[in-house]
Amino acid sequence: MGVVESLIEKIRSSFPVRPTMLAYRRASRLIYRYMPKGLYTRALLIIVVPILLLQSVLVIVFMERHYDLVSQRMSDAVVRDIAAVVYILENFPQDKDHQKVETLAASTLGLSLSLMPLEPLPPPAPKPYFDVIDQGLSRAIGQQIGKPFWVDTVGQSRFVEIRIQLENEILRVFARRSQTFASNSHIFLVWMFSTSMVLIFIAMLFLRNQIRPIVRLADAAENFGLGRPVQSFRPSGAREVRQAAQAFIEMRRRIERQMEQRTTMLAGVSHDLRTILTRFRLQLALFGDNQESEAMRKDVDEMTHMLEDYLAFARGDVDEIVETTDIGLLLEEIEEEAEISGYNVTARFEGDAQINLRRIAFKRCLSNLVTNAAKFATTIKVQGMVENGWLTVTVDDNGPGIPANERETALRAFQRLDQSRNLNVSGSGLGLSIARDIARSHGGEIYLEDSPLGGLRARVRVPV
Repeated sequence: MGVVESLIEKIRSSFPVRPTMLAYRRASRLIYRYMPKGLYTRALLIIVVPILLLQSVLVIVFMERHYDLVSQRMSDAVVRDIAAVVYILENFPQDKDHQKVETLAASTLGLSLSLMPLEPLPPPAPKPYFDVIDQGLSRAIGQQIGKPFWVDTVGQSRFVEIRIQLENEILRVFARRSQTFASNSHIFLVWMFSTSMVLIFIAMLFLRNQIRPIVRLADAAENFGLGRPVQSFRPSGAREVRQAAQAFIEMRRRIERQMEQRTTMLAGVSHDLRTILTRFRLQLALFGDNQESEAMRKDVDEMTHMLEDYLAFARGDVDEIVETTDIGLLLEEIEEEAEISGYNVTARFEGDAQINLRRIAFKRCLSNLVTNAAKFATTIKVQGMVENGWLTVTVDDNGPGIPANERETALRAFQRLDQSRNLNVSGSGLGLSIARDIARSHGGEIYLEDSPLGGLRARVRVPV
């Protein structure tokens, strides 16, 4: 195995990771760290992010160019009208008050103009940095009229004032702002964002309805794995989800049928073996009290105990119904039973004691741990607590403990580590294994650790 690993390392070293690949891996880890983990949120992001990107492209590229182009065309049109008025004033005779030109501009061109005595133009006022109107008008007047001018796009909110210096007078023109730039572009933005919000809302409802069957399937699978009843579950949703739900139902039926067959077989085996052991006891009773019969009675008792352990391990207590259990009261019962058996056990519990689990099986789990500790220790402490949605029960003893490298082996079936604890202790080697199976059937686990009392700590952790 070492040769294979060294060969793999040489192959990896001969193909160094490129900087681009390294950057890609780091970016992927960073995105995965901050990305939402739920299916509903991820699916919603898959829909929302492209819509936002598309709208951003439309606003930045299309709308900006459209807005600038339309505003430029409208500014050029207003300046052309003003240039026509300037041409008329400079090349055709006019009446004394310029009444005809003013009437023509007001009725036909939509401009309000007047002629003022010749005077210096006002100094340029500060202009907004993003003032499209001022930039467009200034550029168009410089290109089409080519005379000194002054533009005020800030002073009045609804009108734009333009002054052009002629030979003997000043032409003063007032135009509406709506004539010089595209003033209705915001309507497009309003409609775009409004329709997008409506589409996102519809997508949220659709996604919620599509993901709900997946959530129900996950809950049903979790409850079945924890040994809880799965009621009123039926396939729904998309075709693939229905197929997965139907496969889960068939799998559950096969497992339940297999469990029922195994329970029936174990019941028959248990009945037959108990019958034989009972005949042994009757025959031993007829032999009377002597040294040989006493040794045989001990062997029969040990065989009975081992038979019960084997059957409990094979059965797993999975046929028990989940019910609301007072864990504090359960620990008190274990303490009382241990004291009757002559063990020094103290139990304490903190938190909400009402928890849904299989009471008899969980009590057997804790009793096996206490009994295993009592074989090798003189002081045992049992502590339970509920925190962050988990029930944790610790069993501490002051015995010799188990080395860290052998703890996983101790939890396996038919494994005995008597060489490290006590050679004179009999048993089937199934106590810890049965306790672990019961904890796992509740969705939890058992961990063997160092105890503050100097011995072994068995920590049971199951979800509530």
